[in-house]
Amino acid sequence: MTAYTPDALISADIHAYLDGHARKSMLRFITCGSVDDGKSTLIGRLLYDSKTIFEDQLSQLEADSKRLGTQGENIDFALLVDGLAAEREQGITIDVAYRFFATETRKFIVADTPGHEQYTRNMITGASTADLAVILIDARKGVLTQTRRHSFLAHLIGIRHMVLAVNKMDLVDHDQGRFDAIVADYADFARGIGIEAFTAIPLSGLTGANVTSASPAMPWYGGPALLPHLESVPVAADRAADAPFRLPVQWVNRPDLDFRGFAGTIAAGRVAPGDSVRIVPSGKTTRVARIVGFDGDRDVAEAGDAVTLVLADEVDCSRGDVIAAADSPPEAANQFEATIVWLADTDLVPGRGYWLKLGTHTVGATVQPPAHVIDVNTQAHLSAKTLSLNDIGVAEVYTDAPLVFAPYADSRELGGFILIDRETNATVAAGMIHHALRRAQNVHWQSVDITREAHARQKGQQPRLLWFTGLSGSGKSTIANLVERKLHALGRHSFLLDGDNIRHGLNRDLGFSDADRIENIRRVGEVAKLMTDAGLIVLTAFISPFRAERELVRGLLPAGEFVEIFVDTPLADAEARDVKGLYAKARAGEIAHFTGISSPYEAPVSPEIHIDTRRESAEAAAERIVEHVLGIWSFEL
Repeated sequence: MTAYTPDALISADIHAYLDGHARKSMLRFITCGSVDDGKSTLIGRLLYDSKTIFEDQLSQLEADSKRLGTQGENIDFALLVDGLAAEREQGITIDVAYRFFATETRKFIVADTPGHEQYTRNMITGASTADLAVILIDARKGVLTQTRRHSFLAHLIGIRHMVLAVNKMDLVDHDQGRFDAIVADYADFARGIGIEAFTAIPLSGLTGANVTSASPAMPWYGGPALLPHLESVPVAADRAADAPFRLPVQWVNRPDLDFRGFAGTIAAGRVAPGDSVRIVPSGKTTRVARIVGFDGDRDVAEAGDAVTLVLADEVDCSRGDVIAAADSPPEAANQFEATIVWLADTDLVPGRGYWLKLGTHTVGATVQPPAHVIDVNTQAHLSAKTLSLNDIGVAEVYTDAPLVFAPYADSRELGGFILIDRETNATVAAGMIHHALRRAQNVHWQSVDITREAHARQKGQQPRLLWFTGLSGSGKSTIANLVERKLHALGRHSFLLDGDNIRHGLNRDLGFSDADRIENIRRVGEVAKLMTDAGLIVLTAFISPFRAERELVRGLLPAGEFVEIFVDTPLADAEARDVKGLYAKARAGEIAHFTGISSPYEAPVSPEIHIDTRRESAEAAAERIVEHVLGIWSFEL
């Protein structure tokens, strides 16, 4: 076996070698398909045949092949990629494995993605940055369910270069008829999901046939071998450089009083000093004064370059904004239709607040119930109320601030986003924007002359939202009512929103499922915000069982105005004082989704006020809350 041989130029002129290497284009591609189609073996063969395996790696591979391999005394190339112990034991790929290699003409990053359906989210991760997908098919088995699934996902994620690699041709005696039948079967499927063209190559990852060079074992095939084809495919950066200029601002670079630049990686287009640019979403225009790169000022920069732009004018521009060509700016909106791939073990809760990260911008977002989910095997549109692990659905997404975007079909950088759980900070979904909703473009904030500060001054008080939360029967409404009585006696302007009362009117259309509870709190939060805008001290008494929704309401108000009051009563005590008989009905199965019995309650972690009803009377608690709100202690209390 031949190990890696260093380029002679490395020892002769290292700078010339590095410069030549830096000028090579980069192709990112994935290998995907069904279990045991030979993805890892093919990548191992590519690494070996491109002479990028060092001597120590080769020695270890030979030893591992004898101990763990499946090829007898021969090298098992799959072991170069299957790094997890569980992968080697089972002979499958679980995680996404990335490998780098290079040829004389191009650099490559290849992602070996899992074939099992349960690891679809890992496959999506690998495909999200790829320019090309190698869809492997075992020549003995033909087109399988996972072949269709991964082809659909690769096309959905925006990969437009497809290679149909019919692998293990050595096991079917290099039969042309078998190859032609598989290609015809796949072509029928591909047309149905919108794949306009693909390149079919018969090969064997194990023997190396048609991997790096044409194989005499298949003289009937006149197309390119896999590696020469990978060297000639146009990469995304080439296309992005011809698009209108876009730079999402990642960081405002202000090292001293004399320098202010806007740093980021150019998502599309080219820019040069003197070019007119527009800041989106503000719409302010200016010119580029300087382009500062790692090694100094530059005359031009293009897609993929990380640079700092110095602008001619002092314009308002910050992280999350986009500096764009003045005559071709992107859109900004706060409501979208998007395809969402759900990556979490816990289901989507429609209406729940998530963080949405698009490029360099992170905003609060909610997802509406999906219009449909897609059966990736049949492409049928199915009705659904939520999204579960590996589901792909189309839904409307609302954000709490405008996002600068482009349709995903036009730009991955400005059209692709992730959703993040507010509590765990775990990524729960990946999304692709189709378009903005028209109603978002027709709804604007109306300026008013009387501000919320003016309303507060007129009433002589600081607006507050006193958010009472706790189990049913904990005493929330009792304490909230006492607090309002005391505030009213002191001449304060207040209003109490009680959970039961709200459900008689504003929220009478809502039930008690998790999704309905979330919408209940969202509506109450919006109403409470309007009331604090009017200068009122607002009290709410709701179970509000989920932390995420309480934090969502907190985020609607200025810092310090939201006061979370946890009325802490043990379940047994709340159940014992159950004057409405609700707990008994829930225990009997007559009430579904009852908090504390059949639905969870997420207690506050750090409430502003914690009331232990076993140790503090309702009257004492009310006095303490009023003292907190007014910021004073008085004998009147």
